Amino acid sequence: MSQSGSLSSPSKDSISMGTNSLTGTENLPRDFSRLSLFSSTSSTSQEEQFRCEGHAEHSLSCMKHYLQTEKLCDVVLIAGNNGKRVPAHRLVLCAASEYFSAMFTGSLRESEEFEITLGDVNGEVLQAVVNYCYTGTIEIREDNVEILLATACLMQLRNVVEACSRFLAQQLHPSNCLGIAVFAEHQACTSLLQEANAYTSQHFMEVIRNQEFLQLSVEQMAILLSSDELNVSSEEHIFHALMSWIQHESQSRKPHMARLLSLVKLPLLEPSFLVDQVENLINHDPECQKLIMEAMKWHLLPERRTQMSGARTRPRKATMGKLIVVGGMDKNKGATTIECYDPRIDSWTVAYHMSGRRLQFGIALMGEKLLVVGGRDGLKTLNTMECLDLETGTWTLLSPMNTHRHGLGVAILGGPLYAVGGHDGWSYLNTVERYDPITRSWNYVAPMTSQRCSAGVAVLNGKLYAVGGRDGASCLKSVECYDPHTNKWTMCAWMSRRRGGVGVAVANGYLYAFGGQDAPANNPAASRFDCVERYDPSTDSWSTVTSLTSKRDTIAACLFGDRLIAAGGYDGSRYLQSVEQYDPITNEWTTLASLLTGRAGACIIPISNNTNQIN
Repeated sequence: MSQSGSLSSPSKDSISMGTNSLTGTENLPRDFSRLSLFSSTSSTSQEEQFRCEGHAEHSLSCMKHYLQTEKLCDVVLIAGNNGKRVPAHRLVLCAASEYFSAMFTGSLRESEEFEITLGDVNGEVLQAVVNYCYTGTIEIREDNVEILLATACLMQLRNVVEACSRFLAQQLHPSNCLGIAVFAEHQACTSLLQEANAYTSQHFMEVIRNQEFLQLSVEQMAILLSSDELNVSSEEHIFHALMSWIQHESQSRKPHMARLLSLVKLPLLEPSFLVDQVENLINHDPECQKLIMEAMKWHLLPERRTQMSGARTRPRKATMGKLIVVGGMDKNKGATTIECYDPRIDSWTVAYHMSGRRLQFGIALMGEKLLVVGGRDGLKTLNTMECLDLETGTWTLLSPMNTHRHGLGVAILGGPLYAVGGHDGWSYLNTVERYDPITRSWNYVAPMTSQRCSAGVAVLNGKLYAVGGRDGASCLKSVECYDPHTNKWTMCAWMSRRRGGVGVAVANGYLYAFGGQDAPANNPAASRFDCVERYDPSTDSWSTVTSLTSKRDTIAACLFGDRLIAAGGYDGSRYLQSVEQYDPITNEWTTLASLLTGRAGACIIPISNNTNQIN
């Protein structure tokens, strides 16, 4: 190519002289539209989306430099606390904060002002917040977190609010959790308030030993005592905490005694405690006396508890203890795990393991000892009784029954343990045995009127009830009760349905029967029920209440707190994990956390909070 047709870089002279030539020559055409920059053979349009990495960071860095040198600043913020002046750029503040966006882009007076004073704002914190708008970083310390959080709330810097809330949540301690909760409520920091309240509830017994607790206002004390989440093993601790708070400033606080005492669940305290402790400390206040009388009636008139039930008779979650579900049939032909339910966190965990495979057994609790009675191991029917020490988790053998039994019912009545009916591997049983924990021996008592296997067995008003079950020919709707004083069984009103594999439990002076099946012996897959019946011993009659959420039999049932629990079961095709609780007052079922393992024919029983093995 000839030199005259080449392209060269523009010379300094040509640029400085403002020449129209790129090369300083006259050889190129002046009409650039005649130049082609792309291949003439290309059939598609060429394009590229260019993105400069770090552009936003670089731009903010430049803005921060302008801030530091106070160039192009169009507003000065003045801290009302100490008069510190902080220059800034409105655009940056608006981009980072909805508070400043509303201030500068609306019709507020401040949108036209160069200098703006911000109320009760600390100068150093204001400077830190403005720097955050440029850098996205801010230092949170113990000595600035409260005022920083308050300022961030004012300026609607959500990320800073969340960071400060997390910082304070990490500092929660029994000595400061109440104060942090009050501060969080004042600043409308919902997440921090929830964490502080949860911490206070969990560590209540430690919280009440700190000065913050004694300095609570009446309203704050009322809110605290109203919580059913307080982690106490007994309502006695709540009463003692209240009295400690009142005595701290007795003259000004005693007038509020009745109001606050109404938030203590007095009916759930032992009668001896009511007389020896509560009554001695209330100074004959008539309103307090009414509360004590109400509590005494709860104990004296158990048959009227349905009418007397309310907030004061509903136990706090922690005082209810825990539930354990033992064994049962599962998809592996026999669950050996023992699951434990904690109502405070609504979850199940594996707490123990059975000593071996055992199905269709019964359980009872004597102190901290769980007794597992009878059943079958898959090959033969058992007469053995094992004892699980809930403290140590160890198993021991106790005296065996006189009769091998599976599908039996078990209950404690007046101290002794009763084993009712069942099947011995050959025939259905009507015999009943009683175990004396003092002599550690079994003896027969009067037999039932009917043979019963897989019946529901429960204790109500000092009598032992056997409900439904199967007699070999069919499922039963008959019910009979045993009086230990006369050693006799008498027939009661029958249920409206035949129920084999029925779950039973007692609440507020009534006996409840859950689910079950009415399957003929030659067709065990036939009908299962979701219906629930309630027996009133005062009228010897059954009535229907709200049904379970699903049809099932072999349900594990018990009373837990003031609710009835129905766990697991079999619906004809699946071993169920579902757990429901029934509120006798509202006549409603609600769902709880599911079992870890679906199981049918399991046994369920509440245990106290004193069991260290699972705390």
